Amino acid sequence: MNILLVDDDTGSRTSVGKFLRRHGHEITECSNGEEALAAFLAGSFPMILTDIRMPAMSGIDLLKHIKDMPCGTYTDIVLFTGHGSMESAIEALRMGAFDYLLKPINIQELSIIIEKVAEHQGLLRENRRLTDHFDQEVQAATLETTKENSRLRMLAAKAEGIGEIGLFGTVMQNIYAQALMYHRDRSIPVLIQGETGTGKEMIAKLIHYAEFEEAAAPFVDINCAALTPSLFESELFGYEAGSFTGSLTKGQKGKLDLAAGGTLFLDEIGEMPLEMQAKLLRVLQEKEYYRVGGLKKIKSDVRIVCATNRNLSQAVAAGTFRRDLYYRLNVGQIFIPPLREQSNSIVPLAEMFLHRFAKQKGKRFRSVSSEAVQILLHHSWPGNIRELQNVVEWSVFMFDDTELRAKHLKITASNEPLRSGTQTNTLIPNAPVSLPSRPFKLDDYVDQIIVAALEMHNGNKSAAASYLGLSRRSLSYRLEKLMQDN
Repeated sequence: MNILLVDDDTGSRTSVGKFLRRHGHEITECSNGEEALAAFLAGSFPMILTDIRMPAMSGIDLLKHIKDMPCGTYTDIVLFTGHGSMESAIEALRMGAFDYLLKPINIQELSIIIEKVAEHQGLLRENRRLTDHFDQEVQAATLETTKENSRLRMLAAKAEGIGEIGLFGTVMQNIYAQALMYHRDRSIPVLIQGETGTGKEMIAKLIHYAEFEEAAAPFVDINCAALTPSLFESELFGYEAGSFTGSLTKGQKGKLDLAAGGTLFLDEIGEMPLEMQAKLLRVLQEKEYYRVGGLKKIKSDVRIVCATNRNLSQAVAAGTFRRDLYYRLNVGQIFIPPLREQSNSIVPLAEMFLHRFAKQKGKRFRSVSSEAVQILLHHSWPGNIRELQNVVEWSVFMFDDTELRAKHLKITASNEPLRSGTQTNTLIPNAPVSLPSRPFKLDDYVDQIIVAALEMHNGNKSAAASYLGLSRRSLSYRLEKLMQDN
């Protein structure tokens, strides 16, 4: 999020700015109200964090100026001060402030407020979109309703990608057979385990859709690692009107409500807060739950499918995962082995991705050369199928040929094949580094590290730059140069 930070206290401003940048936000710092007002007029800031007591123009004055502007309507302003009083807080809120904090800033409270602002900004954008295109939205919704059954079946086959699963080798064929068995009994919870990138979500969709006879039933997913404990309960169970400050006046349905009659997929179940694990266990055992702030029991008709890349038995031993929940989830088990243990699947998967991306991007690729095959077979694939897919997609994006060649795969660890059974070295200080015997260009390896860092952070340039100790501008320059060189 693009945030304008205003504080005449340099130390406080620098500390808060550093925290926000570390979490991926773009921060513009100002030391007084006049400077902040000029920055606001020149830029676009969905959120402003400002001190109240500042010389010349106070935070209250800055709030008044911005809220008087047409564009200020869509900016959420949070004020803070070291001299807090109820009078100043009430005045700020009456003037249109989003919230109010006391200095010194509590980082946890600041994080919660930023999440609320992000949610509010999303609602504002959606409201503007619907307002600007009301008639079109009504027509589109009507047309969507009339074609619902057909559309959902197409989603199951195409958008969900179920029809393109690479079931190569005995292991994946056995997993497919397991998924069909679990599909037939919705009462059995299923736990899918495997390393990151092995395709756990795709198997969860197989359990739900099977041969598409449940295409109209909802498949709802929730990433347990992406939500704070304070938001998790309302996200999962929903809440009644007036349950907490900032709640919607009509309440809100949770993911369990949305998944009724279908499947709820809990990704990264090992990251679920302990206090929520007991409540999920109750849903599994009693088939009922309460909304936050609610008094009425709601019957649950949901298939529960969970996935994790953690060793849950170790988490149970460490006390971070409930033993009773682990055994309840472990009724239906699927373990997806890493790609390095499925060597007979690597080349067929690569060919499948090659054909898919060549068709999407209008390229000529049709086959994989023998040299490229050797590189693919001898790479350790720590990112598993997702890494293989990314490598092929990048190669198709960067090049155009009839055959995928060794030179197209230079973004993998090395063009020089790794010896069977070895792993790529991690960049740990003072650890021995294995270098290829042939001469190589250092810049090529730097480019590969940058691409890997971007993939690690899901394309977030700010996060990748911070991880690599670079400025965002330096990272962007390296990426532009990499595109030009290829």
